[in-house]
Amino acid sequence: MSEAAPTPMLDQQTCERARLSRDARFDGLFFIAVRSTGIYCRPVCPAPTAKTENIRFFATAAAAEAAGFRPCLRCRPELAPGNDAWQRGDHVVTRALKLIEGGLLQDHPVDELARRVGVGARQLRRLFVERLGAPPIDVHTTRRLLFAKQLLTETRMPVTDVALASGFGSLRRFNAAFAQANRIAPRDLRRHPNAGSDEGLSLRLSYRPPYDFLSMLTFLRGRALPGIEVVDDDSYSRVFGAADAPGWLRLTAWPNGENALRLQLHCPQPAQMLAVVTRIRRMFDLDADPQSISAVLQTTPHVRPLLRKRPGLRLPGSWDGFEVAVRAILGQQVSVAAARTLASRIVHRYGETLPTPVAAGLERLFPRPEVLAEADLRAMGVTTARAESIRGVARAVLDGRVDFRVEQSLDEFVERWVALPGIGEWTAHYMAMRALSHPDAFPAADLILRRAASDSDNMISTKALTNLAEAWRPWRAYAVMHLWRSMSEPLKVPGASRQRAIA
Repeated sequence: MSEAAPTPMLDQQTCERARLSRDARFDGLFFIAVRSTGIYCRPVCPAPTAKTENIRFFATAAAAEAAGFRPCLRCRPELAPGNDAWQRGDHVVTRALKLIEGGLLQDHPVDELARRVGVGARQLRRLFVERLGAPPIDVHTTRRLLFAKQLLTETRMPVTDVALASGFGSLRRFNAAFAQANRIAPRDLRRHPNAGSDEGLSLRLSYRPPYDFLSMLTFLRGRALPGIEVVDDDSYSRVFGAADAPGWLRLTAWPNGENALRLQLHCPQPAQMLAVVTRIRRMFDLDADPQSISAVLQTTPHVRPLLRKRPGLRLPGSWDGFEVAVRAILGQQVSVAAARTLASRIVHRYGETLPTPVAAGLERLFPRPEVLAEADLRAMGVTTARAESIRGVARAVLDGRVDFRVEQSLDEFVERWVALPGIGEWTAHYMAMRALSHPDAFPAADLILRRAASDSDNMISTKALTNLAEAWRPWRAYAVMHLWRSMSEPLKVPGASRQRAIA
């Protein structure tokens, strides 16, 4: 397990150039604090440029707030995409941040966070201050307050619901924390909201350009589960939650070409909202840094022309790990369309039907593990071996032998899953790509991947491809997406002897 520390960019000259040019590629990678105003901003802030001598740069919003600066009301730091430099590898800080994003500190103390990542609480605080500029609890609090600021600005939610949605169980504590961080009371922040309460919430989810939303939709559309998901040329929708109180969401491009997606969210429980938004950001890979990914992948001729063709290609995640596990087993050695057909039959037979569809085409929930653990899937056309694998996976999830914990390393995840009957390296790595959104997952045995990476009519071996992919770390999963995409459309690759295409 790699313990290399995350090393986000905070070169002063680069930050200064990005600040002066308002370069959107650096949005969220650092924040700019102005001593004379006491405000911190995004690099894309349209406000008049401050004098260099009044500027301080911070790696995180939490660090800026810990230093006493408040968020800008004009560029709105709460809209900045995350910095996935902190999400790479298996360093203690990386694993702890994933747990914080998963809401661990909502119900547990920092001591439990430290225990989960295998260090003492004092050491964890030291590492956070050293790497992020703020201790874990400040990172957690800043995240909640920035989300609250977005809800107050963009919606008509009552302040009490905003407090619940941002993780505060007490309105009094929320008001005090918000006023301290923003120098303004929550009710005084209210502007002209974008959506009426009868239409649900509409939130802006920013990303760093370029972002290929159409390719993301194309990938998800071929794997969408009827009744659970609806994917068309412009949007992604799905149902989630419990049958007695389901929610649903719809994601589209933000109008007018802004570097953001528009999330329409119907969430019956305000306390679930931050977790839902976090899950969507991960699923659609909105915090990726295309510059960092391209800098590594373009070093090899196999991927360089693909990057030029689709520089904004991202890693499609998933809503639920168990869904992906079942789909991955169904997809073993069959086409995407065939796997989708089998999955649709299972959903229709064993999925929970909602009393009332929440929206057009959204009427079912994916079968729970306890249901599939006892299901006879052979009647659905699933082979005996794969039916038993799915039942075995369902039982393993229920008894805790395997899970989708965000803080586990890629090696740990793969090792635990391949111990189950019917789960090989390909399936485990595919699940890591989709369920964990792990940027270095690499299903090297994939036949299409091996064909796409070949320079001749002779398919490259799994071992040779694994060796070749060492140059793509820690972004091997992105190379997979580019190579898969290259096989679905003609592309003349320099050095190749043929056009690559797949039906």
